[in-house]
Amino acid sequence: MSEARPAGAAPTVLRRVLGKRLRQLRERAKVSFEEAAQAIEVTPLTVRRMEKAEVGLKIPYVKELLRNYGVRGPEIEDFLALAREANQPGWWHQFRDVLPDWFSAYVSLESEATVIRAYEPHYVPGLLQTEDYARAVLRIGFPNDSEEELDRRIALRVQRQSLLTKPDAPTIWAILDETVLRRPVGGHQVMREQIDHLTAALDWPKVRLQVMRFAAGPHPGAFGPFHYFRFGFSELPDVVYTESLTGAVYVDRPAEVVAYLEVLDRMAVQAEPIADTGTVLAELGKEF
Repeated sequence: MSEARPAGAAPTVLRRVLGKRLRQLRERAKVSFEEAAQAIEVTPLTVRRMEKAEVGLKIPYVKELLRNYGVRGPEIEDFLALAREANQPGWWHQFRDVLPDWFSAYVSLESEATVIRAYEPHYVPGLLQTEDYARAVLRIGFPNDSEEELDRRIALRVQRQSLLTKPDAPTIWAILDETVLRRPVGGHQVMREQIDHLTAALDWPKVRLQVMRFAAGPHPGAFGPFHYFRFGFSELPDVVYTESLTGAVYVDRPAEVVAYLEVLDRMAVQAEPIADTGTVLAELGKEF
């Protein structure tokens, strides 16, 4: 993954991790790009792209590189087993007909994160949307979709939500602008059900929700929505995702990621306390 760029087709998180491990092993063995490339009879660019997860991990290449880096015996077989797994397309590949390349990277990160933090000024986060709310949002975003295409997008969103029921589900900590809970997406009945769903989510052990009330005044996240990911792999840095009308940017440059994290922390202090979220939802839900 580049430090900050428009996203393209997404490798799995595991492939990114193994690419970084290959780089670490090469550097530890003091092998240059040129020497590694010569060992597997490719160009140095190919080795670079393997380390950046821009290409698949060809098993014969990986095996020979590991030998040249001084890796032996069971360690090679363990690495190759992970490489075979990493080369498998993610579950979201089945939705490639309705999943833009720039968003497939997001789904990959979301699937492997241990912590997901977000600020949402417009809509309920996708992981916490009801199907009717998701249909209303997606109909606005993709007005030219057929009903079949819209159903496929909703099925993808529902499949993403299964993440929350896994034994190792990530911690979700979202700050919602009050606008999110006042805008009648899909009509009053849809909003009542959505707010009820958010209220129920407060009882889930890994979900934390806060509301940024209008009365809180200006806050440091007012520039737009963003999501922050942390992972259980030391090789993978924290990542921030921001979205535009036609694409997205993924930021993993440490100084920039820290700036986003500091904003989230400041907003968490300024927003209504987590313990009061249920009361806020009940109050705003009366409007529907």
